[in-house]
Amino acid sequence: MKNFKIPAFYKSAIISKIKETRKLKDPRKKDFSPTLLDFGPVKFHIARHFGFCYGVENAIEISFNAIEENPDKRIFLLSQMIHNPEVNKDLLSRGVKFLMDTAGNQLIPWAELQKGDIVMIPAFGTTLAIETELQNRGINVHKYNTTCPFVEKVWKKSEKLGDENFSIIIHGKHKHEETRATFSRSETNAPSIIIKDIQEAELLGNFITGTANINDFYTVFKGRYSQNFDAVNHLKRIGVINQTTMLATETEEIASFFKNIMISKYGIENIATHFADTRDTLCYATNENQEATYGLLKQKADLAIVVGGYNSSNTSHIVELCEKHLPTYFICSANEILSETTIKHFNYHTQTHLTTENFLPLRKPLNIILTSGASCPDAVVDEVLRKLLSFFNEIEAIETVLERL
Repeated sequence: MKNFKIPAFYKSAIISKIKETRKLKDPRKKDFSPTLLDFGPVKFHIARHFGFCYGVENAIEISFNAIEENPDKRIFLLSQMIHNPEVNKDLLSRGVKFLMDTAGNQLIPWAELQKGDIVMIPAFGTTLAIETELQNRGINVHKYNTTCPFVEKVWKKSEKLGDENFSIIIHGKHKHEETRATFSRSETNAPSIIIKDIQEAELLGNFITGTANINDFYTVFKGRYSQNFDAVNHLKRIGVINQTTMLATETEEIASFFKNIMISKYGIENIATHFADTRDTLCYATNENQEATYGLLKQKADLAIVVGGYNSSNTSHIVELCEKHLPTYFICSANEILSETTIKHFNYHTQTHLTTENFLPLRKPLNIILTSGASCPDAVVDEVLRKLLSFFNEIEAIETVLERL
């Protein structure tokens, strides 16, 4: 796999050492057990896989190349490069400006763009309509396009499904940039609809089986299906693709659910005619990070700290997995740890910020699970670990602990 040029300030002495050691001991990535850092009064269980994935490193390398290669040009990002505040703040500090927010609201009018301006497309990709808008204004949309290759793989699968006359079900959050970009392409290839979770899959399944009034389809899924979608005829041949940062297990559950519906309705002997196998759209990095989280949760621990951007979909799913088992705190940086007793953290269910007192149990040794999302720099995780260590006395030196790896 390609090695990317990532600025040194995104890397860390502690996390880099852990990752390099695991890479040497487990080059085929078969062991999902965590790394143990035993400092005496506190032990950290570090996920086997976390932090920058291929797509994020690719986006960062391209964005820094754009800055270095165009010192005298205006440089814009369509929206956040990735869903991490530290990375986006860094790009803004270097003079890059955002054209839109993550919801697609315009921050800088298209009319202000000039031919020759640099516009970077973020890792999530963008819609065909926006690409056309930029091209019509003389903007080269390809030179600094940071769209993740695994997102583009999903787009290619949607094209193939359309060529084979399958309708497309997208498992994703319909307001998310990646899902909007994927939908804009899938709807040009085939009738398309977006569903968020297994509950919405079941609602859609009721329309396929005829247990729900087909006319209600257009109300239930308003704003999430392609133009001229015919619920009577377009749900006879289907395939499932996904927003790459969704829970892989849930995408697989949704795909299996629809496959079983089609088997029940049309018979196992006709399943290939009515359901397309699309398991290869799952992102390897999302899969690995989630598998590593399951490995983490096999450990006995007192709490979990998950680090990442609050609007990061893949990070929220890691939080979702952890909080089913133990107290979990979703933070964006070490600054959210206010003291040894107080932590500010994010509830992604309610989209609210919370403050919790006495978050560190008074027991020794204390076992802490530590991981992060795919868009979080290792340096940020490093700072979180050091901040937590500062609350304990008579700990072993970091260098000594790392030597035992």
